[in-house]
Amino acid sequence: MTDDKSNFLSLIATKGGSVVFGNGKFGTIVGIGKIGESFSHSIDSVYPVDGLKHNLLSVSQLCDKDNLVVFSPTRCLVVNMNT
Repeated sequence: MTDDKSNFLSLIATKGGSVVFGNGKFGTIVGIGKIGESFSHSIDSVYPVDGLKHNLLSVSQLCDKDNLVVFSPTRCLVVNMNT
């Protein structure tokens, strides 16, 4: 999830849906799209959420799609194991 729509390679506007933030306030899901360096190196099903202050990434969803996720003190590396 992100609030920055400029990061999307493709984006389809949708109506409805919301998320609850840690402070109990709600954010509205305004679409669904794809984020990445290119269409061949991208993350699908990303939601733009109005009011979200940070980008959120589900590591378990990345791993479910055959990706390897490695964290270091300064970066996160995501490698697709099928390519």
